[in-house]
Amino acid sequence: MTTSRETRDYQAADAAHHIHAFVDQKALNDEGPRVMVRGERLHLWDNDGRRYLDGMSGLWCTNLGYGRKDLNTAASRQLEQLPYYNMFFHTTHPQVIELSELLFSLLPGHYSHAIYTNSGSEANEVLIRTVRRYWQVLGKPEKKIMIGRWNGYHGSTLAATALGGMKFMHEMGGMIPDIAHIDEPYFFAHEGNLTPAEFGLRAAQQLEAKILELGADKVAGFIAEPFQGAGGMIFPPESYWPEIQRICRKYDVLLCADEVIGGFGRTGEWFAHEYFGFEPDTLSIAKGLTSGYIPMGGLILSKKMADVLVEQGGVFAHGLTYSGHPVAAAVAIANLKALRDEGVVTRVKDDIGPYLQQCLREVFGSHPLVGDIQGTGMVAALQLAEDKATRKRFANENDIAWRCRTIGFEEGVIIRSTLGRMIMAPALTASREEIDELVGKTLKAVDRTAQEYGRL
Repeated sequence: MTTSRETRDYQAADAAHHIHAFVDQKALNDEGPRVMVRGERLHLWDNDGRRYLDGMSGLWCTNLGYGRKDLNTAASRQLEQLPYYNMFFHTTHPQVIELSELLFSLLPGHYSHAIYTNSGSEANEVLIRTVRRYWQVLGKPEKKIMIGRWNGYHGSTLAATALGGMKFMHEMGGMIPDIAHIDEPYFFAHEGNLTPAEFGLRAAQQLEAKILELGADKVAGFIAEPFQGAGGMIFPPESYWPEIQRICRKYDVLLCADEVIGGFGRTGEWFAHEYFGFEPDTLSIAKGLTSGYIPMGGLILSKKMADVLVEQGGVFAHGLTYSGHPVAAAVAIANLKALRDEGVVTRVKDDIGPYLQQCLREVFGSHPLVGDIQGTGMVAALQLAEDKATRKRFANENDIAWRCRTIGFEEGVIIRSTLGRMIMAPALTASREEIDELVGKTLKAVDRTAQEYGRL
C-alpha cells in the first residue's frame, strides 16, 4: 500500500520537525524511519507496501490488534455526542462513570477508586503525590520516600523517570529527591550458585535492608512491575513477590504495582499481579485499557487508601485537563467489553498463550544463541547467551540483540531488543497461524544473527 507522498518526502519532513524517543536522532535522520500507514489484526504496512507482523503490539498496547471497528465506532459516536468535558467544576459524565463500573467489576474486590490520566507515565507521576498525600492525611508527612528497582521502567516524565531504574535516563536530568532503588530480580544475570527460589528471596530481602537503612518511618511505598517490561521482560522467581509483600506489610509501606504493560490480559489473568499472587495497594494502568486506540491511563486505589483520602483528606489538589476524557472512556468501555465478552483473556490463559510459550520452547530451547526463555501468556523473552550452562552473557550483548532486532525487520517481524534479550508481546487476539509466523520469522532473525556472530 502506498500513499500520495513518497517515503523520502515523509522522512525529510519527519527529520525537520521531530525528535524521536530513545534514539540518536542524527543517525535516524541519516537512515530514515519506516513510515507506517495501515494496520490490520497483527500486521502493519509501511508506505512502500512492505508488510510486518507486529510482535510487540505497538508498545505492548494494541491488545485487540489493529482495525477493530467496534472501538472505532465507539470513538466516532462519542465524538458526535460529547467530544469533551472535564471532571473539574463539580461535574462528571456518563462515559467515565460507566467505565469505572465496568473496570471495577473486573478488578479484585479490594479496589474502589480511580484517578484517570492520559498515559502510564502520568499515572506514576500521580502515584507519588497520591501516596504522599495518603500519609500526610494519616499524620505521617515524613513518609515520603519511594523505592523502585534498578532497570525498572515507569515512564519518561521527570518523576516517573526517577521512579524507574534506568541510570542513563537519570543522567539526562531524570532524578528527584526522596527516591531510592534496589536490585532487579534478574536470575539469569546473577553470579553464584543460588537456586532461583533462593535468589528470589535474596533479591526481595534487599527491600527490607533498604527500608531499614532509610528508616521505615520515612518510606512511603515500593513500586515495581510484576514482570519488568522495558527492562527485558524479566520474570522474577516464584519466591520473590510473596516476600516483597510480607516486607511491605511488616514495615507499613504501600505496595504499588505498575500494571501498564502487564494489565488487561497479557499474562492470561486480567492483571499481572493476579498471576504472581500478590495484592498491591495501587495499580498504575494504561496501554491495554484502550488497546492503544486512544491515550488513556489511570491510578487504581485500594479501598483502604481511598477511604482515607475521601473521608479524611479534604481537598486533594490534583487534576488533568483530559482526565476521564469521554471519548477515551467510550473506547475503553468497548475494549474491556470485547476482552470480557469475547473470552480473550480466558483464551490467552488456556489456549493461545500456552501455544506461544510451547512453540518458543520447542524452537529455541536448544538454539546455540539462546540461554533462557521466559514468559507466560502473550509475553516472552529470549535471553541471548554465550554459554547457557554457566549463564555467561555476551560482553557485547546489546550489539548482538540490536542486530537481531534489525534483521527481524528485514524478515518482516517486529520484535524488540533490551540488553541481551529479544522480547515479544503480540496481540492477545493472535491466531495460531499468526503465532507460527511470529515464531518462524523470529527464528530466521535469530539464525541469521547467530551465523553473523559465528554461533551457527
